[in-house]
Amino acid sequence: MGLALPFGTTLPDNPTDAELVERCRRGDLRAFEKVYDLHAARMKSLAFHLLASRGDAEDAVQETFLKVHRAVGAFEENSALATWIYRILINCCYDTLRKRQRLAEKPISREMAADNKLTMKMALERALLALNERHRLVFLMFEVEGLKHSEIAGVLEVPEGTSRAWLCEAKRALKQMLTGPRT
Repeated sequence: MGLALPFGTTLPDNPTDAELVERCRRGDLRAFEKVYDLHAARMKSLAFHLLASRGDAEDAVQETFLKVHRAVGAFEENSALATWIYRILINCCYDTLRKRQRLAEKPISREMAADNKLTMKMALERALLALNERHRLVFLMFEVEGLKHSEIAGVLEVPEGTSRAWLCEAKRALKQMLTGPRT
């Protein structure tokens, strides 16, 4: 006799966070799949930009969803589901970075597509890596992933104004690094 998996009933086309959370708490695999479908691509992109490795990024996203699955019962719904998930993702990425440091690994080279703008792309990536960690994270979340300042503030647990200020500082620093000092 096979194992019965709780797929639950069909999901509405656009379920709310509350509906998804409730279904996930009941073990509805379709709800977990929906959460994954809604967030995985953006999460992989953010993790890749933080970790500079596709494999590590995919591992971080997988670890995040395992943690979400285990902890969904404790989710208090004081913030948006996405905010909670991204906070877990960032912590998983930081765990990976700390593990690298403990193991004294050499930095992993960036995986890049070959194109005509490779030199500028490399310069931008070097400049991003030189940014303060908070500024880089806000820049990536806002400019690359398209999150709103309210979402970034929730993920990073800072005021929205701080998110805006860090983005401004990141852009200023990037401009200086990429164009050089003004004379």
